[in-house]
Amino acid sequence: MKKVAAFFKGIGKELKETGLTFKEGDWKTKVSFLILGFGSLMRRYYLRGIAFLAIEVLYIWYMVAFGAGYLAKFSTLGTVETHMDPATFLTVYGDNSFLILLWGLLTIILTFFFVLIWFMNVRENRNEEQCLKEGKKVPSVKEDLYQLLDAKFHVTLLALPTLGIFVFMILPILFMVGVAFTNYDYNHQSPAKLFTWVGLENFKNLLSIGTAGFGGTFYRVLGWTLVWAFFATFLNYFLGMGVAILINKKGIKFKKLWRTILVMTIAIPQFVSLLYVTKLFANDGLINSYLLKWGVISDYIPFWTNPTLARITIIIVNCWVGIPYLMLIVTGILMNIPEDLYESARIDGANGWQMFRKITLPYMLFVTGPYLLTQFTGNINNFNIIYLLSGGGPQSMSLVGSAGSTDLLVTWLYKMTYTETNYAMAAVIGIMVFVVMAVTSLIAYSLLPSVKDEEGFQ
Repeated sequence: MKKVAAFFKGIGKELKETGLTFKEGDWKTKVSFLILGFGSLMRRYYLRGIAFLAIEVLYIWYMVAFGAGYLAKFSTLGTVETHMDPATFLTVYGDNSFLILLWGLLTIILTFFFVLIWFMNVRENRNEEQCLKEGKKVPSVKEDLYQLLDAKFHVTLLALPTLGIFVFMILPILFMVGVAFTNYDYNHQSPAKLFTWVGLENFKNLLSIGTAGFGGTFYRVLGWTLVWAFFATFLNYFLGMGVAILINKKGIKFKKLWRTILVMTIAIPQFVSLLYVTKLFANDGLINSYLLKWGVISDYIPFWTNPTLARITIIIVNCWVGIPYLMLIVTGILMNIPEDLYESARIDGANGWQMFRKITLPYMLFVTGPYLLTQFTGNINNFNIIYLLSGGGPQSMSLVGSAGSTDLLVTWLYKMTYTETNYAMAAVIGIMVFVVMAVTSLIAYSLLPSVKDEEGFQ
């Protein structure tokens, strides 16, 4: 609450200073409220003035050419539908809801940034007036350029990457959030059909457990997603740690051989291994075929067609794929634990389990805590292993939206997009994935030893 109060207090202070600048500033400053960069140009701050003026000209051109038209239709996402002219039998294209939403969002964002630049222009005029009153020298264009390549080089260097992040990351995310509040689905495909705003209807549909809602499926998929992320993270972690401890134990021979055998699973591309394992555990795969041939079983084991067996198989296969990574990481960390700690513990009569619990495990959790958090959030969105092994199946009549018994939220989102063509509901699921990851990450982060007791550990 304090940060929110400080934020609004800062806005109020900025507005007050803007009013004082207009009241007390000279005529050049007053004109700059309308024509950006005018005061800077008149005071011979040419580079800054040209930059502000160019931004205003580009913004006005954009609004006249594109932005204003799309922004006017943003509240409805279009009213003119595509239809066929009965006289000419030609298709007459109407409004495109997709483009209206995209360009409308972009226009709102650009307007927001333009307002920020307008405030920067006002502040620049205030600073320039102050400099001239104090008799300071006006920097030349050459000096301004030198600043961009020296003291402000970080601004110059980060300008292009920041623009790329905005275009390829922030804008698509905001567009997805916007789609979540529309009825953009198979029956409302733009430009053939318009889609419009529906408010929180999609969220209610996702969270409701009624017969027509997605709630029953959502809660089941969410539950499995969290169970999967927990076992996929901590089984790999502790089993990988156990393997590393065993291999590094004194007296174990052929250590390099055991490490090499484990690392060989990493050398093969993961998607190849997963596709091979899928065939291996199929009803007519090698495992079922040989077990039937040897008389161990009388009927094939439904590894991928039984929901419980499919989930267990996926977790086991993930251990096989993930343990070597953890083994390599833990091996490096184990070598950095001071041997004196173990020697002191032995002298005090500690056994192997006590040394592991009091020395090895706390050290490991402290060093690898951020990695654990990264793995957990990564497993929530682990699309590859689910899609390549089971495809999210087996399917169930009790699940809607093409969801299967082993689908995670992210694989269900994929199916909602490409199978169901329900982009609005897929966007809602995407938002819920973010909420789940944010909540679990914040809780886990607050429990990490490296965050809670850094000074105490050291």
